[in-house]
Amino acid sequence: MAGLMEKLGLKPGVIYGDDLLNLFKLAQQSGFALPAINVTSSSTIIAALEAAREARAPIILQISNGGAAFFAGKAISNEGQRAAIAGSIAAAHFIRSIAPIYEVPVVLHSDHCAKKLLPWLDGDYFCANFVNELAGSMMDADEAFFREHGVPLFSSHMIDLSEEDIDYNIQTTAKYLARAAPWKQWLEMEIGITGGEEDGVNNEDVDNNSLYTQPEDIWNVFNTLSPISRYFSIAAGFGNVHGVYHPGNVKLQPELLDKHQKFVSSKLKLDDGNSKPVCFVFHGGSGSSVEDFQTAIEYGVVKVNLDTDLQWAYLVGHRDYITKNIDYLRDQVGNPDGPNKPYVPSPSSPTLSCLVTDTIVDRNKKFYDPRVWVREGEKTMKERVLQALKNFKAVGTI
Repeated sequence: MAGLMEKLGLKPGVIYGDDLLNLFKLAQQSGFALPAINVTSSSTIIAALEAAREARAPIILQISNGGAAFFAGKAISNEGQRAAIAGSIAAAHFIRSIAPIYEVPVVLHSDHCAKKLLPWLDGDYFCANFVNELAGSMMDADEAFFREHGVPLFSSHMIDLSEEDIDYNIQTTAKYLARAAPWKQWLEMEIGITGGEEDGVNNEDVDNNSLYTQPEDIWNVFNTLSPISRYFSIAAGFGNVHGVYHPGNVKLQPELLDKHQKFVSSKLKLDDGNSKPVCFVFHGGSGSSVEDFQTAIEYGVVKVNLDTDLQWAYLVGHRDYITKNIDYLRDQVGNPDGPNKPYVPSPSSPTLSCLVTDTIVDRNKKFYDPRVWVREGEKTMKERVLQALKNFKAVGTI
């Protein structure tokens, strides 16, 4: 059976526009979703891409405001979103450069952009006093990239005004979608609050009723955005919470998404009871059950955000490596095998052959070389991404 790359005519690497729309619609029809992996470094990017390549599946790589600032370097001030803009653009160029060799379709996305972070997304559009000497904003970089290459730099962005008044949320999102429309750039929006805390946006104390979006609000969004562009998705609240909590503390109701689809279908006078006119997004995926994931996917979710679980997975590899080899990591010189006992690497060792000086190096060096311990974090993160791809029924789809 032909995979989605053949069916949709996709090339490996970053996709956008009609290719992205067709991918999401095929995902709905086929009953799978794409994990959206928050990345903060070249290492986490590689771990996610490696998982997608091994699973033969498409993947979404997304960078948050804080993750982008980290990518630029913690020594750089983020005043005026300077570090976040530079870091997100740098990450985007890195992903565009490296993704094709992993031979999978990649969606390049920016994560939650709350009202206070709008200068990061589009500094000049609503924030006339914002000035950044490197680039005005991510969307300015998109526009410049589009003029040169015919595609935007990012496949998609996420604007999160869910904490604001509903009318302001929808109308402001519409203005951003209008700017992105000529580039066929996707825009994700959120209506209904996701609980918990994520990247400096804290909704831990909100009323639980705010976690559940009403069908009328979904229709309002769909009806407002559809005349502007087809390229949008909605993160609707159905009890979602960022972070990981003890079982029973989070009560998801993914069946609400089915009601939303039916409500919008009725407004559009679609007779097919299985129509899924809305592309939904599942926020706060870490810690959720496989049953909740698959129910949400059945009702039209095409993207599932994962961050907290992957932060933990990346740590586990480093933690286990360091605790296992701690005696070799206490000092640069000196180890349990004796203070003067050197390590002579195998002539066939591809990892360490370039480290040899006069054919002998200290044994500890093979343990504290970053290429060794950083790689251990990539391995455990990759396994968690593979688990997500399996849970979301995306394995083998390309």
